[in-house]
Amino acid sequence: MKAATRLFGEIEIDESKIITFEDGIIGFPDMKKFTLIFDEEKEGRPSISWLQSMDEPEIAFPVMDPLFVCETYNPSVEDELLKNLGTIKEDNLYVLVTVTVPQNIKELAVNLKAPIVINTDTRKASQIIVEDDLPVRYRIYEILEEAKKKAGE
Repeated sequence: MKAATRLFGEIEIDESKIITFEDGIIGFPDMKKFTLIFDEEKEGRPSISWLQSMDEPEIAFPVMDPLFVCETYNPSVEDELLKNLGTIKEDNLYVLVTVTVPQNIKELAVNLKAPIVINTDTRKASQIIVEDDLPVRYRIYEILEEAKKKAGE
């Protein structure tokens, strides 16, 4: 299927790559269908991907793997919050966090309090609010800069 996006122009999306959020995402309850667009040039390194809405092509949220910026990230999640996703196992669980990109790039942050949980087998997802005392704005600019230095960029 073709999607006309604001950030990437017209792109071809395989139907099997569509992710369904039955309850939408926080602040956007009517947006149910998304796909992930990855920066393939940065494979294996901390990078921002895009959660592209298929319902509203002008909407795309920057997201990333929380373990790239917080190695100890392991929030407690009640099973009840994940029941609509199907059976969750270690090999079909994919967790992302949204990235906030402010005018001052040094305030770049991720939301560790409300991760996006995806069951890669069922392609169902949910953004949940965890009970753990985690920040909504966990600053990552310095962490990413340090990762660049280690990678020799």
